[in-house]
Amino acid sequence: MYAASRDLGRDLRQIIDFSASINPLGPSPHVWGAITGARHLLGHYPDPESWSLREALAKCWQCDPRRIVVGNGSTELIDTIPRALKIRHLLVVRPTFSEYAASMARAGGRVTALYATRKERYALPIDRLCRLMETRRSGSGAIDGVVLCNPNSPTGQACRVDDIARLARASQRRGIWLVIDEAFADYCPERSVLPLAMSWPRVVVLRSLTKFYGFPGLRVGYAVARPSVIQSLRRQLPPWSVNAMGQVAALAALNDTVHTRKSVRFMTKERERFATLLAALPGCAVMPAYANYLFMELPRGWYARGVTDRLRGEGLLIRDCSAVPGANARSIRLAVRSQRENDRLIQVFSRLLRRKVS
Repeated sequence: MYAASRDLGRDLRQIIDFSASINPLGPSPHVWGAITGARHLLGHYPDPESWSLREALAKCWQCDPRRIVVGNGSTELIDTIPRALKIRHLLVVRPTFSEYAASMARAGGRVTALYATRKERYALPIDRLCRLMETRRSGSGAIDGVVLCNPNSPTGQACRVDDIARLARASQRRGIWLVIDEAFADYCPERSVLPLAMSWPRVVVLRSLTKFYGFPGLRVGYAVARPSVIQSLRRQLPPWSVNAMGQVAALAALNDTVHTRKSVRFMTKERERFATLLAALPGCAVMPAYANYLFMELPRGWYARGVTDRLRGEGLLIRDCSAVPGANARSIRLAVRSQRENDRLIQVFSRLLRRKVS
């Protein structure tokens, strides 16, 4: 956003960002009031325990607050996990979020990739994951960690709860850590395993509090695991990593259940409408999605990089996924935004399809 604003000479508000998957309804109205009412906190350090927020989250999930740690976005927690859990060999399913492999590299570990296939529309391969864990269970190259993004980014696919439960049982039997990133699971709560994960001792569930609740400028995320694991994660975090306004905003957002229900209803309806319009464009293929974004392939002979550049010139930012391992040169990801903004993108796409883009 910021680079595009500088390059195009446009105000940020003149750019429509389909590259970041943020709630198109924006934050709850309660968030603005809470931030205004908490101005006095700017004169103090933030609560390093994020205690009020952890209590609220514990109430939501009916668990002990000691099972929850809050971080500066879920990405900060992803960065701490390899060191905190002493993971040396991580298994990931690609295409997926690049920070899993990046965090392992920073920790000096290694990554083995299993690829979801285009033929299966990038469905997460639980059976193959279980088999691979079985074959890499001993020796110096043994896998000691698995990460699963559910719903997956960028593909939008999500597993059923019973499939992840099967994977969790397999990981427990083999003493392997299982990290489940549910950053976008608020849009498909029926596919979240967080309520079950309390009983799995070697499972960590990650959640974001800024994507669904619409304030990514305030970095807030959390992890849920057994208390001893949470303590290990906390020891890896810098002091005061979550600012006071982030804690206040997250607490206000959690308490607004009306906005939550409205956001889910809107996304369910608009995602289907937007996907139908995109799939009707000649040669375009749209994958099944459970989150607030759509993974699609451009027509043969078109390239994601060229289309991304052309749309950027129009003030429309999309995610070029051509360099994501496991995707292809025609792969892009589009956030589902407001109906007006989505229609604008469809209009520009339709115009571009009349010309050859390379």
